[in-house]
Amino acid sequence: MHTIGEAATLTGLTPKMIRYYESQALFAPHGRSAAGYRLYDEADLHALRFIRSARDLGFSLAQVAALTDLWRDRHRASAEVKRLALDHIEALEHKAAVLHSMAATLRALAEHCHGDERPDCPILEGLAANATAPSQPADHSRSSVR
Repeated sequence: MHTIGEAATLTGLTPKMIRYYESQALFAPHGRSAAGYRLYDEADLHALRFIRSARDLGFSLAQVAALTDLWRDRHRASAEVKRLALDHIEALEHKAAVLHSMAATLRALAEHCHGDERPDCPILEGLAANATAPSQPADHSRSSVR
């Protein structure tokens, strides 16, 4: 049996994150000491590593809960796991496309900035132009640089 500090070291998590995952009902340690301290066995460490691995891949807590339930259910259909993974891939690819578009917009603004002692700055002008535009979802696919 391991203390929370040892479990943290062995799983790459912090004690705070371990307690948080427990509070979110992602797992529960199998034991407590006579003084009431959490104690972790190898199955607990394995579960914590599973959770950390899923979080490292960007799964939300709700998704991790679903994956954890599926992982523990030996009678599950792998199709459910694959659907969760494919949905997450789609969300990651969308987020990557949005980030790429944002970087392209900022790159275009930066390319038009002289970066010298002059006060005029296309970066600030571009940001200010977007700040005064009507509130709507940002379209990062094109730059407002003129």
